Amino acid sequence: MIRYAQILGNGRYIPQRIVTNDDLNEMLGENVGDWLVANVGIRERHVMANDETTSSMVVAASEQALARAGITAADLNLIIVATDTPDFISPATASAVQDKLGAVNAGTYDINCACAAWVTGLDMAARYIATDTDYRYILVAGGYGMTKFLDWGDKYTATLFADGAGAVIVGVGDQPGFLAGKLMADGQYYDAMGIYTGGTGRPATPETIAEFGKPRVQFVKKFPATFNSDNWPPLVRGVVAKAGLTLNEIDFYLFTQLNLRTIEFVMDNLGQPMSKTHWIMDKWGYLGSACIPAALDDALERGKGPKPGDNVVFCATGGGMAMAATAWKWTGDSNQ
Repeated sequence: MIRYAQILGNGRYIPQRIVTNDDLNEMLGENVGDWLVANVGIRERHVMANDETTSSMVVAASEQALARAGITAADLNLIIVATDTPDFISPATASAVQDKLGAVNAGTYDINCACAAWVTGLDMAARYIATDTDYRYILVAGGYGMTKFLDWGDKYTATLFADGAGAVIVGVGDQPGFLAGKLMADGQYYDAMGIYTGGTGRPATPETIAEFGKPRVQFVKKFPATFNSDNWPPLVRGVVAKAGLTLNEIDFYLFTQLNLRTIEFVMDNLGQPMSKTHWIMDKWGYLGSACIPAALDDALERGKGPKPGDNVVFCATGGGMAMAATAWKWTGDSNQ
């Protein structure tokens, strides 16, 4: 019997506190807002409360996804949390999510390929469903708590990063959902952007913190400004061809939500109208591994998302530089 992986339900969580571009102008003592709107598309971002964690945000998004899929946490067989801002270096944040959800029958692990992790997790979940009868329902959640690792005086990072979570339930269906997946990377940029203090390469000793400061996200080395513009089109073309489709047969595209100008360029390069995509960075800032599932949830809520039978592509890049793309036949509801 052929087992088909489908997306059965989705959810998101966005923290309440808002930091606008005007707020940042005042904090930084210069006008950064106009540049952000013109070059990136960000107008404001949401920041988690002091008592919130990556796992608590993931739980909130996951409870919504479970309800929409019509299952309970006890039905889950596996929890995959995509994050590079875990609750702890060890153990996995997915284990904290399992406990807080009450998902007593689920295995757990985290994926960290930075902001490409959720699409990577989606690819992995689909392959579990297709190949192993032990797996019927898998939670794939992206959690991003990067403001806990921000230097609010650094205009290059404080202006971009935000917090939130997005989740989907991947489960067994009676018709194809997952069509194809493709993973790539360009590891020469592993030391260009990330959180470099706190691991074995730079332990968080008093001496290290005195020299480098506490763990925080940094742009350390330059990498090509056109990296996504150069790499997304061939990656998308590759996964679409692997699915046996043409670009025009894709009804909905979702990309990493860092830069609206890049999404505009890529859609034009692919010969596709902007009506086939969606963006959220203008109101929620950059949500890393949570940005694509959050954008999916928002598009569906607004009636702009995929409809049953539509072909969908998710494409992501994360620090490293890791890349992932998957193609799906949408089998879920077209609205919330």
